[in-house]
Amino acid sequence: MFYGEFDYKIDDKGRIPIPPKFRNALKDGFVLTPGQEKCITVYPIAEWKKLSDSLTGSSLTRSKMRRLSRAIFSTAFDTRADNQGRVAVPAPLREHAEIVDDVVITGANTYLEIWNKVLWEAEKSLSQEQAWQIIESLEGN
Repeated sequence: MFYGEFDYKIDDKGRIPIPPKFRNALKDGFVLTPGQEKCITVYPIAEWKKLSDSLTGSSLTRSKMRRLSRAIFSTAFDTRADNQGRVAVPAPLREHAEIVDDVVITGANTYLEIWNKVLWEAEKSLSQEQAWQIIESLEGN
């Protein structure tokens, strides 16, 4: 399980440290993909395989499956952390997430997200407000 929030700076070679507490869980490698919001999603290999398997077993038509597969798999990058625990983030993903300097790595249960610090602060405020609204509606039932 991934949780917490960690502030870092991207270096001049486009590398970001992986938080030390997560390095063991990612030692077999991981997959970087554009997140739905302006972030980068980091899937451990086992979670990426689950996602892939769930798509393979889907009941979508062939044409929809091809489009979905193109969208998801063509923008994914598999990688590993280097000996210092850093990951080189490909330029297309940095551009997607608008990452140029300060970044925040956040835990999201089964995966991580890498955010531009300014964008994360805005997202965090919105997400927390909505989360409490959802919790309150669940408590009312």
